[in-house]
Amino acid sequence: MKMSKQFPLNALRVFEAVARLGSFTRAGEELGMTQTAVSYQVKLIEENVGEPLFLRRPRQITLTDVGQRLAPRVMEAFEMLQEAVSSARGDIDSALLISSTPTFASQWLARNIGTFQLAHPGIAVRLTTSDRIIDLAVEPVDLAIHRFDACPGLDSHPLMRVEFSPMLSPALAETVGGIHEPRDLLKLRIIDAGDPWWRLWFAAAGVRDPDLEGRPTSRLGAQSLEARAAIAGQGVAILTPEFYGDDVALGRLYQPFDLRCSDGCDYRLAYPHARRNTPKIRLFRDWILSELCPSKKVGAEWVEERKTASIA
Repeated sequence: MKMSKQFPLNALRVFEAVARLGSFTRAGEELGMTQTAVSYQVKLIEENVGEPLFLRRPRQITLTDVGQRLAPRVMEAFEMLQEAVSSARGDIDSALLISSTPTFASQWLARNIGTFQLAHPGIAVRLTTSDRIIDLAVEPVDLAIHRFDACPGLDSHPLMRVEFSPMLSPALAETVGGIHEPRDLLKLRIIDAGDPWWRLWFAAAGVRDPDLEGRPTSRLGAQSLEARAAIAGQGVAILTPEFYGDDVALGRLYQPFDLRCSDGCDYRLAYPHARRNTPKIRLFRDWILSELCPSKKVGAEWVEERKTASIA
């Protein structure tokens, strides 16, 4: 009987490091090996496959087509091995690294994360914020909460539908005799008139020519900052009302019209599929789904909802 070739495990580990880091030198530094040793291990894999895995250029290497097909499978295999060992030992890493948009982080996560930390005091949450969609295969984070579609190699779960509507302070509205119809908003300063949400909302409200081009297009960098400006009476902001219930209740903001719109990009939780059973990721996933999607089953009864796509 003809036996299939077996890959040397150590050589696979070296290949995974080179593919992930894009450098023989950096892979050697991570693994405690010389560059010559790294090159030798990669050559063993290439001889086994019968094809080159890297295109070698001066000061640069890139994966060949064969290498691109092999690398994700090898990376996932090592991640699964690591998770299996951690699960067998009952390990829970002490830090959970989360990337989120600034608005979701300040308006929802910061207000609710305490309940997760009380339930799991052994996990220290570390939060970074960015409006940039990150690559979870490269960035040093465990999971991400952003507005994106599902991607290949990731498990992704919808958390919150993002709707938007104009909001302003009641005192500012009184300066123009109140807001009675959508066009009345144009009597006031529009905070970030270049935001595409404004055109979507005015079109849905039946205002065909809102004349936004000549207005200032200042960008404050985060919806939460625009909300603070609106509370201070500096203009009308287009916001997600879901985040500002407390400000409405206290009379600092109000939503003059019931009309809410959506651009189709909602908040989702995502993490690498290979790490789906990591204890700290599983615990956070079950917690946030129970908080935001209480109709979903979690824990032992949770039905995994896997989507394939890629966060670039």
